[in-house]
Amino acid sequence: MYLLQTDKWYLERLIYTMGGTMVLLSLLLAVVFSLYWLILTALVGIMLVNFGLTGFCPSALLFHRLGVKARLNKP
Repeated sequence: MYLLQTDKWYLERLIYTMGGTMVLLSLLLAVVFSLYWLILTALVGIMLVNFGLTGFCPSALLFHRLGVKARLNKP
């Protein structure tokens, strides 16, 4: 079983947390207000797949500029 380190809020952990929060929030908004909020769910999913395949994520750039350190070090 693979478990993430939970002793710090590093960059990758923040991206997972923010992605999950956005999906749950958009689902709640879709149920309460309008099904058009599901577009946000799709966009978050697309960006998570994009991040997994390419390593590029706009929110990662924002967190990096705010000073959040990545867990993995570059070789």
